[in-house]
Amino acid sequence: MTELCEVGSRLYGDALRAGRIARADVEPAPCLMELALLHPDPDDPTWLRPVPPAVALAQRLNPLEREITERRRMSIELTDAFEPFMALSAQATATTHSLTVLEGFDRINAALDLATSQCRSEMLTVQPGGRRLEHTLAQALERDQQLTERGVRIRTLYQHTARHSPETLAYVARFNTGKVEYRTIDELVERLIICDETVAFIPTRDDRQVALELRHPGLVRYLIKVFEFMWTRAVPLNAGTPYEPALDGLTDIQHSIAKLLVEGHVDEAIARRLGMNVRTCRAHIAKLASALGSGSRAQLGYLIAQSGILDPAE
Repeated sequence: MTELCEVGSRLYGDALRAGRIARADVEPAPCLMELALLHPDPDDPTWLRPVPPAVALAQRLNPLEREITERRRMSIELTDAFEPFMALSAQATATTHSLTVLEGFDRINAALDLATSQCRSEMLTVQPGGRRLEHTLAQALERDQQLTERGVRIRTLYQHTARHSPETLAYVARFNTGKVEYRTIDELVERLIICDETVAFIPTRDDRQVALELRHPGLVRYLIKVFEFMWTRAVPLNAGTPYEPALDGLTDIQHSIAKLLVEGHVDEAIARRLGMNVRTCRAHIAKLASALGSGSRAQLGYLIAQSGILDPAE
């Protein structure tokens, strides 16, 4: 017990002022005896005399000081015992921190902000899908402006459908410096951000509520190679359009759709992979069917395979 009750505090003060207090008066405050703040009057057992506060305090502190001393001794012994393992722990920590799970938009954005604030050379980004939300673009705009002001190069891959997104085009128009490049490609698997060949971010769920922060050099190098592979096959955003017909009368988009149709994908899956809505996807499929003279979905797949439009150009 370490605290006086309200009644006990008042009675202890009375006892100190009077030099003694009747035993009967302290019955409502047993804490006074439990804390050894009163002792029997040697001349009259019906009275109690107060123990001086300095003496009472010392009696209460001595056990605590002994306990503190003992715990300090134990902490020193534990530190000495674990010291040989500290170097091993540091190595294990470095390995563990090469992959960090980020849960929730706030934590993901905080990690991205930190990584981009430390970026000094180049940032690579992959942004699948067609239209991007305005608030998402606003966050990216602020982040990218800070990067370009520091002279950081930015290369971004979109899908072809982004060419028809007013929000994305307005965002791209804000950066006319040679430090920023945009290209589009028909298919992109998932989002990716890489800073300075040091750290990469990838999502692990479709709702993008969970992401991985990767700092393992081997993993980051591998993801950079994947990016470069897609980059060389992509079309600069300011150089032509993949929606223009090729020699066979089909656009690049329609070629991509034809390839996925032959592989057996349904309309919804094709639209998702190419970053467009299902209605637009079906409009392209209808143009394919018309161009090849198909009267049914099953016949369309056969005609695509027989037409040779998917054969690599010689």
